[in-house]
Amino acid sequence: MLRNKYRFIYMTLLGILLSFILTLFVPCENGPIPRLADFLQSVFITIIVWEGNLRIDSRLNHHYSWIKQPVKRILIHLPVSVIYSALIIFILSYFVNRFTNHILFNRKDFLQVSLVILGSLVLMSVLLLTIEISTQFFRHWKNSLVEIEKYRAENLQAQLQNLKNQINPHFLFNNLSVLSSLVYKDQDKAVEFINQLSKVYRYLLDNQNSELVTVEQELLFIRSYIFLLDIRFGHNLIIRTNIKKEDLSRVIPPMALQILIENAIKHNETSSEFPLSISVVSEEEKIIVTNNLQLRPQHEPGSQTGLQNIRARYQFFTALPVEVIQNPSSFIVKIPLLSTK
Repeated sequence: MLRNKYRFIYMTLLGILLSFILTLFVPCENGPIPRLADFLQSVFITIIVWEGNLRIDSRLNHHYSWIKQPVKRILIHLPVSVIYSALIIFILSYFVNRFTNHILFNRKDFLQVSLVILGSLVLMSVLLLTIEISTQFFRHWKNSLVEIEKYRAENLQAQLQNLKNQINPHFLFNNLSVLSSLVYKDQDKAVEFINQLSKVYRYLLDNQNSELVTVEQELLFIRSYIFLLDIRFGHNLIIRTNIKKEDLSRVIPPMALQILIENAIKHNETSSEFPLSISVVSEEEKIIVTNNLQLRPQHEPGSQTGLQNIRARYQFFTALPVEVIQNPSSFIVKIPLLSTK
């Protein structure tokens, strides 16, 4: 039933309406317009019936759920509500007429009037119950949609976190291997390596819950990452970056550029004889990462875990594709620059 703070206004209006309806079936002695006393009786009975049905509904909610037991709830709720309404209407009408004389349509055939009132207000009870059933199902359906959406968001968040977690173990292993050999060769470089490595992991910690970061943030991270690569590969690896100033405020998934650079190193030969060149540039609302293609001699088809990771993370935010282009001399990946709006 309507439970909001305006329900007494609805009850009053409904009671007045029922007074007019009753005069169509049982005319009053004073004409087609009910007297004030008739209005008051009708409103009083309507309030008692309505409020009582609210109590019935509240009590049944503790025992029979609209969601888990809808059929049983209706089969119990409907007869209980109708019987309650019929008894209240009949009893109140009888006593009002007995003790006030004339307050209910100045007629002797009280039984006829009572039956008309009873029929009308029982129909009202059934109508209110129908509204209640519809309201309950709509409310629970809406709540179910909210729960489904909440579960979906939590599930997507977990998937996204899982995708980001795939990066860290491999990345850490490579750098610890470099550091372990560097400690014995050049302690000063080892100290600087540790400083830059700490900046890299500070970035990872700061953005472990971030779904997107600005290109400017990613570039600061990439500079520290490139330092680590320079220690690892020396002049055998050349990385150039050229990002437009207006693109620095755009956003991308964190570590997307690191994955693409690491992917190029993983699959291509990097040596003094065959230096690997990687460029990172922005144009046409994309960041384009290009490397010369010189696959390792013992190269086996990769699992494309890195590219799949990037594609999967982009799918959370946009329908724009991650483009991959391979030709005999180069391998190119274009990732969209996203807007913060």
